[in-house]
Amino acid sequence: MYNAYKTYPCPYYMNTPDYNLDTMYNPYNSYRCPYFDNTSMNNSDLSQRQLKDYGPQPFVINIEEATNQNNTFRTALWTGNYLQLTLMSIPVGGEIGLEMHPDVDQFIRIEDGEGIVKMGDRKDYLDFQQRVSDDFIFIIPAGKWHNLINTGNNPIKLYSIYAPPQHPHGTVHLTKADSDAAEQNHNYDFENNQRYTRETKELTLEELSQYNGTMGKPAYVAVNGIVYDVSNNSKWSGGTHFGLTAGKDLTAQFESCHGASNKLSNLPKIGILKK
Repeated sequence: MYNAYKTYPCPYYMNTPDYNLDTMYNPYNSYRCPYFDNTSMNNSDLSQRQLKDYGPQPFVINIEEATNQNNTFRTALWTGNYLQLTLMSIPVGGEIGLEMHPDVDQFIRIEDGEGIVKMGDRKDYLDFQQRVSDDFIFIIPAGKWHNLINTGNNPIKLYSIYAPPQHPHGTVHLTKADSDAAEQNHNYDFENNQRYTRETKELTLEELSQYNGTMGKPAYVAVNGIVYDVSNNSKWSGGTHFGLTAGKDLTAQFESCHGASNKLSNLPKIGILKK
């Protein structure tokens, strides 16, 4: 049929399905992102994608399909300096396990399955309880004891976002037993992606002085007997902050300048100062 508007076919027109990112004309797509290795987003290609830690590079994935694809108890999918994305599969009758993260906020979304989430200020008093299922999200504030119990007939498939990261880069726990064994020493140095124990660490003033934030060293300060890590705090660049120097007991200075040290409440705790 005659069509006055079809005399000169559009050079960019191709008889392909709508929204094909590889063939549809896109002036912003001339040079594909070098980090976007999943060039085709159809189901068959996604099923071949390896579930591993892609952090800290830019990253794109269909999170729903990746979450349902995962069969491990926990796999870290992306770990950066300030945030971590993990996938989890909780078996029928299983649970995440009662735990508490002192310095980490956590976001969880359930893609498939059902269960009960419990939270509370004490491990023996979880006064918040809520049933959750497909498409539900819940947020766990830092310092809250919590657990998720699978009460359904299928594994719970979920993804979790920690801020800051809770697990080492590349973490894979095939089972909960693997996770429990790893969590016995659960604090990590994410700046260098190296794991180390921070539990009940005691530092003398002499030892504390070695962590002054210079020459690539961490920056620690002690306030009211607790040693804090200020290394990743932008206000402590180079181990100094408005005339204060890391590697010292700064209790008196923080009490007078910062009001009962409340500015330190969100900083990682390294241990205690040994008198």
